[in-house]
Amino acid sequence: MAIKRVATARWEGNGTTGTGQLNTPSTVLQSAQYSYNSRFAEGIGTNPEELIAAAHAGCFAMKLAFNLQTAGFAPQYIDATCEIVLEEGVITASHLRVGAAVPGLDAHRFHSLVDDAKLNCPVSKALKVDIRCEASLA
Repeated sequence: MAIKRVATARWEGNGTTGTGQLNTPSTVLQSAQYSYNSRFAEGIGTNPEELIAAAHAGCFAMKLAFNLQTAGFAPQYIDATCEIVLEEGVITASHLRVGAAVPGLDAHRFHSLVDDAKLNCPVSKALKVDIRCEASLA
């Protein structure tokens, strides 16, 4: 069964002075503003790279949780951070950092499950860029 998700974007004006809004049916994004400044400087609002970073961190953390569950472990927490690198108009890399507390899990097994999540979460598969991951087990 295919799962489909939708988001809409509306942009008004030119590339440097225009503004945009993003919306999702879930209403998590509801007229979320984005602009040249929020993307290429430090303006108020979100931007596509920030949203990709959030998607990658969330997808990776959930895939790792499933990997841990399948291996018989229950994490107390998984903290994932993602940094998307945009160079000369191209997304060139995604850097993941993960920390987790998983009772009874040794570091070698943890890193193996992290590597699998890095390679196999759906967002990793979609990005097709250099994906690096630093992991620490509490």
